[in-house]
Amino acid sequence: MAEQSTQSIEVDASPERIMEVIADFPAYPEWTKAVRETEVLAEAEGGRAKQVKLTLDAGPVKDVYTLEYDWAPDGLSVSWHLVKGQMQKAQNGRYLLEPLGEGRTKVTYTLSVELALPMIGLLRRKAEKMIMDTALKELKRRAEG
Repeated sequence: MAEQSTQSIEVDASPERIMEVIADFPAYPEWTKAVRETEVLAEAEGGRAKQVKLTLDAGPVKDVYTLEYDWAPDGLSVSWHLVKGQMQKAQNGRYLLEPLGEGRTKVTYTLSVELALPMIGLLRRKAEKMIMDTALKELKRRAEG
């Protein structure tokens, strides 16, 4: 398995609010710069998405891929893995929410991406960190807004 990158951010919102934002895939194009389109392909029990097709356009990196999600019963984490992709061979990710009290939450994002094209490990980790940094800042802005 490929190495993982991890990054955290503190958000002025409850875990419930943050998980609402994460689970609202149809709204992703409104607040994530790189996601152009989303389509929920299958739902899990409780109405949350099980499989989602995403169209990504991050400048030089363009991809259409499907992720499968696993929502924790306690509402404090969600993990996913790649089902199908064009540019990616594998993707494993997770958001872990840690309540800090007074309406604040620590969000930890763990991500591992393996591209179909070979990439030097250092460059891959740098790209993962950039993706996570952008995603966490956009999530924070949306959840606090």
